[in-house]
Amino acid sequence: MVKLVYEILFEVSKKRNKNEKIKLLKENESWALKDIIRGSMDKTLQWNLPDGDVPYTPAEPQSAPTNLLREHKKFRYFVKGGVGDKMIAPKRENIFIGLIEGIHPSDAKLVVDMINKRVPKGLTREIVQEAFPGLLKD
Repeated sequence: MVKLVYEILFEVSKKRNKNEKIKLLKENESWALKDIIRGSMDKTLQWNLPDGDVPYTPAEPQSAPTNLLREHKKFRYFVKGGVGDKMIAPKRENIFIGLIEGIHPSDAKLVVDMINKRVPKGLTREIVQEAFPGLLKD
């Protein structure tokens, strides 16, 4: 069974050894995982959304209608300099709210942390660069 992004990052945060963290990241590599990491850590990537906490109603964990492994493709609407720049802010923000309300609440928290540039617990630039060379552009 495929793990959700929050499950992978939770496991990474529990590992004490750098090599174990790198191995776990590589074994569970997905674009959704890499997007969360890059979105949180890469200073060249800026978000076209308001900073701070987001008012939303989290999905029920056992019945979230979708998941971040599918929905991460919508991140392109939220990146400064991307296709979302052509949208009016309320429409872009509604898409964002819909995304985080439709995924597991722990993944939604990761997405909100990402747009606020809060790095997932247990990760460092060194670990990310070894696990996914070239991911971070800054």
